[in-house]
Amino acid sequence: MTYLAPRQGLFAIILLVSFCLQTLLLVISTDQQLSNSRALKGEQMVAQLIDEARLSLENKDRVSLSVIANRYTSEQDVTRILIKDNNDDILVPVGNAPMQQGDTIRQIATNGDAVIGSVALTLKDVSKGEIIAMQWPFVIGTMLLHLLLWLIYGYLARPTKEQINALSRDIQELYRDQYRPVDQRGYDRELERQSTGQSASHLANSQVATDNTTNATDDEVTNVRKFNVHNEVNDYLRTQQNQETGSDTDNLASASEGSESEIADTDSVAPQAASHTSKLSATRSVDSVKVQVVFHDEFNMLERLAPAQRLPYLALCTQLLNQAVTELLRQPLLLGVSAMNEAHFEDNGASVVLKADNSHAKVALAGVMLAKLYLMLNKIIHDKHIELSRFALPAKAGVSDDAQSEPMTHLLQSIGKKEQLLILLPNAGLKQISNHVQVHNIMRPTTVYERECAIFDGANDSLIQRLADVRNAVLMIEDEDELHI
Repeated sequence: MTYLAPRQGLFAIILLVSFCLQTLLLVISTDQQLSNSRALKGEQMVAQLIDEARLSLENKDRVSLSVIANRYTSEQDVTRILIKDNNDDILVPVGNAPMQQGDTIRQIATNGDAVIGSVALTLKDVSKGEIIAMQWPFVIGTMLLHLLLWLIYGYLARPTKEQINALSRDIQELYRDQYRPVDQRGYDRELERQSTGQSASHLANSQVATDNTTNATDDEVTNVRKFNVHNEVNDYLRTQQNQETGSDTDNLASASEGSESEIADTDSVAPQAASHTSKLSATRSVDSVKVQVVFHDEFNMLERLAPAQRLPYLALCTQLLNQAVTELLRQPLLLGVSAMNEAHFEDNGASVVLKADNSHAKVALAGVMLAKLYLMLNKIIHDKHIELSRFALPAKAGVSDDAQSEPMTHLLQSIGKKEQLLILLPNAGLKQISNHVQVHNIMRPTTVYERECAIFDGANDSLIQRLADVRNAVLMIEDEDELHI
């Protein structure tokens, strides 16, 4: 008779779990690789489509645009192409499967500095079933391998005849050692109990007489002790009750005083809470923004610097920021935005207030672009000064509206990092920058303002190129000024 391997069913469950985990990891890794490759391919296709359709898009030639877009929809991964003009009106919607879900890649088409439209390309999602169908040799091979391991374990791990015989001998010896001696010992113990029981009865009869004589005196002593103990317990309880009543009256008086102080505190906190809610209102309109630029000075080096070196450095930063404001506001994208003040750097930094002259002006986008532009300029100046062994400090910036300028100042001091741009704007301002700028939230915020604050994470290619052009223009002006000097 052959026996199965020990716990062969449990080993089969382990192999099944291993097979499922390997298949899951295969699907996840393949999906990630395909997603990355399709994203790169989609970006290249969008850039190529914009280059081919730039002239037709500028002339709003729908026929030419549809012909160009149809060539790209013949790709298997492309499900939809949507071409819009500069007014966000749809010119050409092309696609044979518009209801399919997928990743959409959007990019703005420009002709020089002018925005002529946008292109949105949707790539089809790869289903998990298609991935398994693509990788069927690996899946079937892994399943056969696990089945082979289970058969090998069942054959190699089953007990041999020598092991079975040794196990039976061990069981027989265990039975002899445990069960038979127990029966013999039990019979001997019964005989001993009978003999000892008779002797114990004689001793009990002899002790009964002596116990009767001593019971009377013992009862009298215990009665006296019980009486004394009860009196002492009653006295102790009375004293404790008197102490508790006195402490309760004191607690009631202190509680009444505490409730009155809490009511006064709530009355004082109420207007503060109302002011915070008004500052955090997400439905405010954005008519002006404040750009704050501060130095990232961890060791207070600026205060220790001599005036002969500190004042020229602050003047250089002031000139750099003012020229950045002037050059940036010349961009056609920021028409209708003007500066309310002229920046002036102090030890605690500088600030610029930008105002929207009309309802179409993108003042929030202008504030973010100005803050990022100055950080780019300051990094170049900082690296050049360090290379020449001169004093320079890195900077950090924050963009907010007037209602949240003070919280932004505290955020820059508490959580602001080197070369970092913080954004604290209501929904209207975030909507202005959503098509051009990517942001992310603060991890593990500890205050309400930290939860509402966003951190600049990147921008699209057209905005980065625009900022680079303005940066180069500002640096050329700076170099010319130095030459004249």
